[in-house]
Amino acid sequence: MQNPNRGMRAVASVEQGASGNYSSSIVMNEHRIADDVMLMSFPWRTLGIDFRRNVTLLRLADGRVVVHSTAPFTEQDIAVIKRFGEPGWLVEATLMHDTFAKEGRAALPNITYLAPDGFAKATEVPTESLLPPPQEWDGEIDVFKIDGVRMNEHALFHRRSRTLVMADVFFSFPKEISGWPRFFVRRVMRMPRLFGISSFYRLFVIRDKEAFARSMSALLALDFERLVVAHWQPVETDAKRAVEQALR
Repeated sequence: MQNPNRGMRAVASVEQGASGNYSSSIVMNEHRIADDVMLMSFPWRTLGIDFRRNVTLLRLADGRVVVHSTAPFTEQDIAVIKRFGEPGWLVEATLMHDTFAKEGRAALPNITYLAPDGFAKATEVPTESLLPPPQEWDGEIDVFKIDGVRMNEHALFHRRSRTLVMADVFFSFPKEISGWPRFFVRRVMRMPRLFGISSFYRLFVIRDKEAFARSMSALLALDFERLVVAHWQPVETDAKRAVEQALR
């Protein structure tokens, strides 16, 4: 019988970053996806591949910002966030994204830190539960738990921009990748279209396929046009069709 702990270590190495590294000498890239959505992409290498680490900024109507995911933020990075809006909440949407929890909290020490149950114990960083979401998000941001997975993952839907923000269910790589990264994505992660659910996630994270399928159906019922994932590039148009194809 396969050792499940060994499998989870493999997933952590590829999808979470336990063995990855970040070089502060490489500049963070920022990209405005919609009027109230900005992507901050940080270099993060493992297995000889830059998987990128995405932090998504979701702005509410009152100007406050949800900072989705963490990174080794510099003072310049925090300045970028504050130019976009007033940081109101720091969010992690999966237990797998604990790599920069302490750095993220240190950079934004005075705002509420929301995370899935079990995150605080794993990181020793105090957090509040992501569910139920804050009342201030009512009518603007919805939170959906992804059932049937081991890492207590959640998705956020920013209604005004029709943007779905996810963690590790989906990966999205640019068509331009080549060489070893392209081989790894297509042959090892088993993603021939460069977008989809990785083989590691299917094998080691999904534990109840029927429950997972129900959660995916609930997400597909949303009116989303854009999809932001935790690593590499977002899907900025017709994202629902891309998700439907990946789930076939």
